[in-house]
Amino acid sequence: MQASRDHAPLLAAEGLACRRGARLLFRGLSFRLEGGAACHVTGANGAGKTTLLRTLAGLASPFAGSVTRAGAAGLLAERSGLDPELPLARALAFWFALDRVEDAGAIMARLRLAALAEVPVRYLSTGQHKRAALARLLGQRAPIWLLDEPLSGLDAASRALVSELVQAHCQGGGIALIASHQPLDVPGMTSFAIEDFAPAPQEEQA
Repeated sequence: MQASRDHAPLLAAEGLACRRGARLLFRGLSFRLEGGAACHVTGANGAGKTTLLRTLAGLASPFAGSVTRAGAAGLLAERSGLDPELPLARALAFWFALDRVEDAGAIMARLRLAALAEVPVRYLSTGQHKRAALARLLGQRAPIWLLDEPLSGLDAASRALVSELVQAHCQGGGIALIASHQPLDVPGMTSFAIEDFAPAPQEEQA
Protein backbone atom coordinates (compact mmCIF):
# COMPACT_ATOMS: atom_id res chain seq x y z
CA MET A 1 0.00 0.00 0.00
CA GLN A 2 1.47 3.33 -1.04
CA ALA A 3 0.48 6.62 0.56
CA SER A 4 -0.01 9.90 -1.26
CA ARG A 5 1.10 13.20 0.27
CA ASP A 6 -1.81 15.06 -1.25
CA HIS A 7 -4.53 15.94 1.28
CA ALA A 8 -7.28 15.29 -1.29
CA PRO A 9 -8.64 11.72 -1.17
CA LEU A 10 -7.34 9.29 -3.74
CA LEU A 11 -7.91 5.61 -4.42
CA ALA A 12 -5.99 3.92 -7.21
CA ALA A 13 -4.88 0.45 -8.29
CA GLU A 14 -2.17 -0.42 -10.78
CA GLY A 15 -1.94 -3.88 -12.33
CA LEU A 16 -3.75 -5.35 -9.32
CA ALA A 17 -4.10 -9.11 -9.00
CA CYS A 18 -5.71 -10.98 -6.09
CA ARG A 19 -6.03 -14.60 -5.08
CA ARG A 20 -8.30 -16.57 -2.81
CA GLY A 21 -6.37 -19.60 -1.67
CA ALA A 22 -4.78 -21.12 -4.76
CA ARG A 23 -7.25 -19.48 -7.14
CA LEU A 24 -6.33 -16.32 -9.05
CA LEU A 25 -9.49 -14.20 -9.04
CA PHE A 26 -8.48 -11.30 -11.29
CA ARG A 27 -5.36 -9.65 -12.67
CA GLY A 28 -4.33 -6.50 -14.49
CA LEU A 29 -6.92 -4.31 -12.74
CA SER A 30 -6.09 -0.59 -12.84
CA PHE A 31 -8.17 2.45 -11.97
CA ARG A 32 -7.85 5.87 -10.36
CA LEU A 33 -10.56 7.65 -8.35
CA GLU A 34 -10.15 11.16 -7.02
CA GLY A 35 -12.36 13.23 -4.72
CA GLY A 36 -15.96 13.40 -5.91
CA ALA A 37 -15.83 10.11 -7.84
CA ALA A 38 -18.12 7.11 -7.48
CA CYS A 39 -17.51 3.76 -9.17
CA HIS A 40 -19.78 0.71 -9.38
CA VAL A 41 -18.10 -2.71 -9.52
CA THR A 42 -20.26 -5.49 -10.92
CA GLY A 43 -19.65 -9.20 -10.99
CA ALA A 44 -21.04 -12.60 -10.07
CA ASN A 45 -20.70 -14.07 -6.60
CA GLY A 46 -17.21 -15.45 -6.18
CA ALA A 47 -15.69 -13.29 -8.90
CA GLY A 48 -13.60 -11.33 -6.41
CA LYS A 49 -15.57 -8.20 -5.52
CA THR A 50 -15.26 -8.66 -1.76
CA THR A 51 -11.58 -9.58 -2.06
CA LEU A 52 -11.02 -6.42 -4.08
CA LEU A 53 -12.63 -4.22 -1.44
CA ARG A 54 -10.72 -5.89 1.40
CA THR A 55 -7.48 -5.37 -0.50
CA LEU A 56 -8.26 -1.71 -1.15
CA ALA A 57 -9.03 -1.30 2.56
CA GLY A 58 -5.66 -2.77 3.50
CA LEU A 59 -7.15 -5.91 5.09
CA ALA A 60 -5.66 -8.26 2.49
CA SER A 61 -2.46 -8.21 0.47
CA PRO A 62 -2.51 -8.22 -3.34
CA PHE A 63 -0.92 -11.08 -5.23
CA ALA A 64 0.55 -8.55 -7.65
CA GLY A 65 0.31 -4.87 -8.45
CA SER A 66 -0.18 -1.97 -6.06
CA VAL A 67 -2.83 0.09 -4.28
CA THR A 68 -2.45 3.80 -3.58
CA ARG A 69 -4.80 5.35 -1.05
CA ALA A 70 -4.81 8.85 0.41
CA GLY A 71 -7.35 9.23 3.19
CA ALA A 72 -9.00 6.84 5.61
CA ALA A 73 -11.25 4.16 4.21
CA GLY A 74 -14.54 3.01 5.71
CA LEU A 75 -15.54 -0.53 4.71
CA LEU A 76 -19.19 -1.59 4.73
CA ALA A 77 -19.06 -5.37 4.74
CA GLU A 78 -21.26 -8.31 5.67
CA ARG A 79 -20.14 -8.10 9.30
CA SER A 80 -20.94 -4.77 10.91
CA GLY A 81 -18.88 -5.19 14.07
CA LEU A 82 -21.92 -4.34 16.21
CA ASP A 83 -22.29 -6.36 19.42
CA PRO A 84 -25.32 -8.61 18.80
CA GLU A 85 -26.22 -8.73 22.49
CA LEU A 86 -26.47 -4.96 22.98
CA PRO A 87 -29.44 -2.72 22.17
CA LEU A 88 -28.77 -0.94 18.91
CA ALA A 89 -28.21 2.50 20.45
CA ARG A 90 -25.59 1.15 22.86
CA ALA A 91 -23.89 -0.94 20.16
CA LEU A 92 -23.57 2.11 17.93
CA ALA A 93 -22.58 4.32 20.88
CA PHE A 94 -19.44 2.22 21.38
CA TRP A 95 -18.24 3.05 17.86
CA PHE A 96 -19.55 6.61 17.93
CA ALA A 97 -17.47 7.23 21.07
CA LEU A 98 -14.32 5.90 19.37
CA ASP A 99 -14.99 8.12 16.34
CA ARG A 100 -15.92 11.12 18.53
CA VAL A 101 -19.28 11.50 16.84
CA GLU A 102 -21.17 14.59 18.01
CA ASP A 103 -24.34 14.12 15.94
CA ALA A 104 -25.24 10.52 16.79
CA GLY A 105 -28.93 11.33 17.08
CA ALA A 106 -28.99 12.96 13.66
CA ILE A 107 -27.25 9.96 12.12
CA MET A 108 -29.73 7.52 13.64
CA ALA A 109 -32.62 9.67 12.48
CA ARG A 110 -31.16 9.87 8.96
CA LEU A 111 -31.01 6.07 8.78
CA ARG A 112 -34.48 5.68 10.34
CA LEU A 113 -33.06 3.86 13.38
CA ALA A 114 -34.38 5.94 16.28
CA ALA A 115 -37.36 3.65 16.84
CA LEU A 116 -34.99 0.66 17.05
CA ALA A 117 -32.70 2.16 19.70
CA GLU A 118 -33.65 -0.36 22.41
CA VAL A 119 -33.84 -3.42 20.14
CA PRO A 120 -30.93 -5.88 20.58
CA VAL A 121 -28.82 -6.05 17.44
CA ARG A 122 -29.43 -9.79 17.09
CA TYR A 123 -33.15 -9.15 16.57
CA LEU A 124 -32.70 -6.71 13.71
CA SER A 125 -33.80 -7.73 10.24
CA THR A 126 -31.27 -7.89 7.43
CA GLY A 127 -32.30 -4.46 6.18
CA GLN A 128 -32.27 -2.92 9.65
CA HIS A 129 -28.82 -4.34 10.33
CA LYS A 130 -27.59 -2.91 7.03
CA ARG A 131 -28.91 0.53 7.94
CA ALA A 132 -27.19 0.23 11.31
CA ALA A 133 -23.92 -0.57 9.57
CA LEU A 134 -24.40 2.49 7.37
CA ALA A 135 -24.88 4.58 10.52
CA ARG A 136 -21.54 3.34 11.80
CA LEU A 137 -19.97 4.21 8.44
CA LEU A 138 -21.34 7.76 8.58
CA GLY A 139 -19.88 8.14 12.06
CA GLN A 140 -16.40 7.25 10.82
CA ARG A 141 -16.31 10.30 8.54
CA ALA A 142 -13.89 8.46 6.26
CA PRO A 143 -13.31 10.18 2.91
CA ILE A 144 -13.19 6.85 1.09
CA TRP A 145 -16.18 4.52 1.18
CA LEU A 146 -15.83 0.87 0.18
CA LEU A 147 -19.33 -0.61 0.06
CA ASP A 148 -19.88 -4.35 -0.35
CA GLU A 149 -23.48 -5.06 -1.47
CA PRO A 150 -24.91 -2.04 0.39
CA LEU A 151 -28.41 -2.55 -1.07
CA SER A 152 -28.93 -6.20 -0.13
CA GLY A 153 -31.91 -6.72 2.15
CA LEU A 154 -33.13 -3.14 1.81
CA ASP A 155 -36.57 -1.98 0.74
CA ALA A 156 -37.06 0.55 -2.04
CA ALA A 157 -36.99 3.56 0.29
CA SER A 158 -33.76 2.42 1.93
CA ARG A 159 -32.15 1.69 -1.45
CA ALA A 160 -32.98 5.23 -2.52
CA LEU A 161 -31.51 6.53 0.74
CA VAL A 162 -28.22 4.71 0.09
CA SER A 163 -28.01 6.33 -3.34
CA GLU A 164 -28.65 9.71 -1.72
CA LEU A 165 -25.94 9.11 0.89
CA VAL A 166 -23.40 8.10 -1.73
CA GLN A 167 -24.28 11.10 -3.89
CA ALA A 168 -23.95 13.49 -0.92
CA HIS A 169 -20.65 11.89 0.12
CA CYS A 170 -19.18 12.38 -3.35
CA GLN A 171 -20.58 15.89 -3.71
CA GLY A 172 -18.71 16.67 -0.49
CA GLY A 173 -15.44 15.55 -2.06
CA GLY A 174 -15.45 11.93 -0.94
CA ILE A 175 -14.85 8.77 -2.95
CA ALA A 176 -17.18 5.76 -3.13
CA LEU A 177 -16.39 2.36 -4.63
CA ILE A 178 -19.49 0.16 -4.56
CA ALA A 179 -19.62 -3.56 -5.28
CA SER A 180 -23.25 -4.40 -5.92
CA HIS A 181 -25.54 -6.61 -7.97
CA GLN A 182 -28.09 -3.80 -7.93
CA PRO A 183 -27.78 -0.40 -9.61
CA LEU A 184 -27.46 2.86 -7.69
CA ASP A 185 -28.80 6.19 -8.84
CA VAL A 186 -25.63 8.30 -8.55
CA PRO A 187 -25.04 10.86 -11.33
CA GLY A 188 -21.68 10.56 -13.04
CA MET A 189 -20.84 7.19 -11.51
CA THR A 190 -18.47 5.05 -13.57
CA SER A 191 -18.46 1.26 -13.56
CA PHE A 192 -16.49 -1.83 -14.50
CA ALA A 193 -17.14 -5.57 -14.41
CA ILE A 194 -14.60 -7.53 -12.43
CA GLU A 195 -15.00 -10.46 -14.85
CA ASP A 196 -13.28 -8.29 -17.46
CA PHE A 197 -10.08 -8.90 -15.47
CA ALA A 198 -10.58 -12.63 -14.92
CA PRO A 199 -7.52 -14.77 -15.68
CA ALA A 200 -7.36 -17.22 -18.53
CA PRO A 201 -8.12 -20.81 -17.41
CA GLN A 202 -4.43 -21.76 -17.46
CA GLU A 203 -3.63 -18.85 -15.12
CA GLU A 204 -6.18 -19.64 -12.41
CA GLN A 205 -3.98 -22.06 -10.50
CA ALA A 206 -0.72 -20.27 -11.29
